[in-house]
Amino acid sequence: MRVGTAASLIAAAVVASAALATAPVAAVTRVVVASQFAPVCPGPSGPGLARCNAIRLLNPALNWRGVHVIAAPKGPGHKPGGGGGSTTPTGYAPLDLQTAYGLLSASAASGTNQTVALVDAYDDPYAASNLAAYRSQWGLPILCGTVPAGTTCSGSFTKVNQSGQPSGYPRGNKSWSEEISLDLDMVSAICPNCSILLVEANSASFSDLMAAEATALSFNPAAVSNSYGGSEFAGELADNSAYDSTRSAITASAGDSGYGVEFPAADPYVVAVGGTSLPNPSNPSSQTVWSGSGSGCSAYEASPNWQPVTAICASRTVADVSADANPATGVAVYDSYGEPGWLVFGGTSVASPIVASVFALAGYPGSGASTTSTAAASVYTDASALTKVTSGSNLSGCNNYLCNAGDSLSATSSDPGYNGPAGNGTPYGVLGF
Repeated sequence: MRVGTAASLIAAAVVASAALATAPVAAVTRVVVASQFAPVCPGPSGPGLARCNAIRLLNPALNWRGVHVIAAPKGPGHKPGGGGGSTTPTGYAPLDLQTAYGLLSASAASGTNQTVALVDAYDDPYAASNLAAYRSQWGLPILCGTVPAGTTCSGSFTKVNQSGQPSGYPRGNKSWSEEISLDLDMVSAICPNCSILLVEANSASFSDLMAAEATALSFNPAAVSNSYGGSEFAGELADNSAYDSTRSAITASAGDSGYGVEFPAADPYVVAVGGTSLPNPSNPSSQTVWSGSGSGCSAYEASPNWQPVTAICASRTVADVSADANPATGVAVYDSYGEPGWLVFGGTSVASPIVASVFALAGYPGSGASTTSTAAASVYTDASALTKVTSGSNLSGCNNYLCNAGDSLSATSSDPGYNGPAGNGTPYGVLGF
């Protein structure tokens, strides 16, 4: 079944076509949420604040439009404590996602001794138990740190505050707890043998999130995922270094408001991850651009040398790669704090930890790591290994590659298939990472 993106979630802002053709467009707040969706995090209340890029699908039994690889999710189920969740999962399961991204073999055999770090705001006091429930549902390896001492386990789950301490966590937040559950579950789905590090920032301010980023990088993980963002701002260049690492791949969600660029996805050191609709995991080529995926030409960041420069954009272009983000083809997540039970999520918060986990499966940084390159460059060097996304748009009436994935609108003839909303495409195996 094919899922269209135009009628999905977000009506993009009206931007003059002349402006699109001549200059970068700064991101603005312009989210219009349809009745079947609910943004997980409230919008920023001022400059210097970020929001998580997760969107919850309401009434999944009616509104979810995906196709499972198997007839129905299997597992014992986990009874929620009340609220809006279900006792059984609806959205995509690990097998579905591993199939869509050509990772069945890599997910089974790779990831041991690799760590994926997640940076989020506030505390989820039930992170470990929720993670255990998700992994139990799908028969994934039990992570030490999520079950009582003495239980057979492998790998580890570690939660620290933004200073790196396993105590003294920030205050709880039910909205960000759903983002945390989503992040943990997506790493589990893609890299079940990986260890997971959760770093909880004191707040959703960029100052706290960047402090948490530094802590995450100090653990030397294979990858760090950042499922949050905010509008670009004049001083962002000074903050680029917070997301600079030659040891760890750093991913950031491109945003859920349609055409427009967010930070830190605009940072050229970061792998900016856009969003797609995934109607059928068994047919990855059926993916289209999700209408809510962030993309565009940065207002402040210079073009990195690995990205095409064109007449309509001589600056950093978002995104680099993409993965499932349409809530209507969203993923199953278990939570017991926000809306307890099994939930379905979309948003580029789904896509960022998926891509970070693929880097971990690939053994990043590997023997070819360079102190003069970044993880983002690799998805251009080996772009042919990705599944191209060549249809769909995140801005009504747009007819250029910054917001339209039409195959004839590729950025350059030497970079076929590249477009803003989906980047170079979605993972298929680990060769592009």
